[in-house]
Amino acid sequence: MRALLNSLNEDELELVREADGGELATLDEDGLVDLHERIRRARNKYAKLYRRTASARVEEYGGRGVARPKNRRNAQRAEVFEDALARVSWHLARAARRSAGELKARRIADANPERAAAPGTAVPPDARRMSAQTTPRRRPTGTDAAGRQQAAASRAKGARRQGRRDSR
Repeated sequence: MRALLNSLNEDELELVREADGGELATLDEDGLVDLHERIRRARNKYAKLYRRTASARVEEYGGRGVARPKNRRNAQRAEVFEDALARVSWHLARAARRSAGELKARRIADANPERAAAPGTAVPPDARRMSAQTTPRRRPTGTDAAGRQQAAASRAKGARRQGRRDSR
């Protein structure tokens, strides 16, 4: 691994270092998008170079498996950038979720000014929890007789539909 990192040029090595350190947590969403794009371009460069070189050598060596060891360095470089891209993608997704939650809380506060907090205060914890929720809430089925009957009818309809599919 050390030899591989030493074989990278200075710009590429700096790119890997940027994705490695704790600097990722301090970058904003736009900075992360920029870094993600630069790392993706470097990864694509070496992956493309690996594929092209390997395909050119197939005829000479008689197969991709035999030609692969001669082209290992490009594959390893692509793998280094793939790992860096995964780290940056994780941080980017986290930043995007956070900014989406803040935007949603801001929109809710703008829509309901009487329930909004005073200007300059933090986002209410309930808004953050609500924005982080990814699955829609299910309506509670009624505990009375009508609610139970409706739930049973719905289950029965689903079972009939599945039965028709299974019998085809």
